[in-house]
Amino acid sequence: MTKYIATKLEDLPKIAQQIIEENTDQRIFLLEGDMGAGKTTLTKAICDFFEVEENVCSPTFAIVNEYLSSKVGKIFHFDFYRLNKEEEAFDIGIEEYLYSGDYCFLEWSEKIKNLIPSHYVKIIITETEDKQREIKIERI
Repeated sequence: MTKYIATKLEDLPKIAQQIIEENTDQRIFLLEGDMGAGKTTLTKAICDFFEVEENVCSPTFAIVNEYLSSKVGKIFHFDFYRLNKEEEAFDIGIEEYLYSGDYCFLEWSEKIKNLIPSHYVKIIITETEDKQREIKIERI
């Protein structure tokens, strides 16, 4: 397990770059953390690294946002917070996204835990007492 500490927002671009460069063979990234921990903010930093020009924001109501990167093509950003049942993910065609070979960043993935491919990167973001962010990376 790799661990990073972000003491300020300006630390995120370097951390995002390291996460991607250390996991070049992975396309599925699960972001875990409490509400407001920084899951979308880290996804935005990763998309900045991939030179995404669109506005990267939480797909809470859309469930999935698609971005285009000049470096890697399509990137999908999911937020499953509003799902009531795992089966609802099939309505958006989750399997097509997850097995597309494109980068997929999933927030609140525990709501679809039985649908996640067997290999992925788990990113756990925790806010520390002094308002820093501890970012743990685990390859599964």
